[in-house]
Amino acid sequence: MIDYIMNFIVPPVYGQCPICVITVGGGLLLAKKLGIDDLLVSIWLSGLNTAIAIWITTKIKNKLWNNPYFMTVIFYAVTMVYLILSKQIGHPGNVFLGIDKVVFGITLGLIVSLFSFYIDQLIRGKNNKKVLFPYQKVIIPVSLLALITLIFKILIK
Repeated sequence: MIDYIMNFIVPPVYGQCPICVITVGGGLLLAKKLGIDDLLVSIWLSGLNTAIAIWITTKIKNKLWNNPYFMTVIFYAVTMVYLILSKQIGHPGNVFLGIDKVVFGITLGLIVSLFSFYIDQLIRGKNNKKVLFPYQKVIIPVSLLALITLIFKILIK
């Protein structure tokens, strides 16, 4: 009975809040200004895109646009178009394994972000839609993105 009352009184809380998104965006700008490698910054740029896409899908009632995977791919495509048009992709010396570092990082970040979203949903599915630990929806993607960033920081040295 208490669960029913709490669900009725307390509004749902979403892991991707606008303040978090703005903070990550500011951090990315600062990282770029500090000269951190484009591959590492673009991994987090894709994580930011995924966070925004998932947050937006919680606000949209239209069935087509309410799919977080679909919305994330849309954000990925829009970001790629912007980066191409602003000539931030395609610099001759800015490659990793023969692929532009920004393209590689954004694609890797997309894969890691979607995988972390999937892991969160999988855990919730096996646990009656409940989280195993507080802030699970935030901790899983941040941890995986940090791990991938560390791995690629070591690889590009």
